[in-house]
Amino acid sequence: MSVARVGRATTFPARFQFVAAMNPCPCGLAGDGSGRCRCGPEVPERYTGRVSGPLRDRIDLWITMPKVAPAAIMASDEPEGSAVVAGRIAEARSVQRSRGSGRLNGRISGRELRSMCLLSLVASRRAIELADLEGLSGRGTERLLRVARTIADLDFAPAVLGGHLDEAARFRSPAARLGAREAS
Repeated sequence: MSVARVGRATTFPARFQFVAAMNPCPCGLAGDGSGRCRCGPEVPERYTGRVSGPLRDRIDLWITMPKVAPAAIMASDEPEGSAVVAGRIAEARSVQRSRGSGRLNGRISGRELRSMCLLSLVASRRAIELADLEGLSGRGTERLLRVARTIADLDFAPAVLGGHLDEAARFRSPAARLGAREAS
């Protein structure tokens, strides 16, 4: 990580994973299905829009966590175990390392990433369409491809397909997902 200040720059050895949380609107109730949110229909999008474009470009995944009903918490159903999920992740990481560079998707350059996606002409057009639809920058488009490549790896698919791109795009726009959830 490099920090530049008046006339000098210093590079620190750092790799980190940034995880953040925010409410969907000022009252925190938008999209919870209770109807208790009193924010206007445009407020959640404006609220999430306060996250600057450059910061938004650097966040790979935006995940909306719905409110969990007390009955679901008390139910005896056990969710999928962490060990099972960890096994799938380990397999996907192994697939990534076995590709040409020996590195994980998050550590490869943009040019290398694009070649590893093995996009067909149709999938390439879909990636462009999704990037245009969301108004993604070059960095945001690369993030879209990086997430789609990882989704394809979890599917053990050699090439990134339209479905992988669509799923990756759903992780790029919190306001759009909130609006879609409220409509359903």
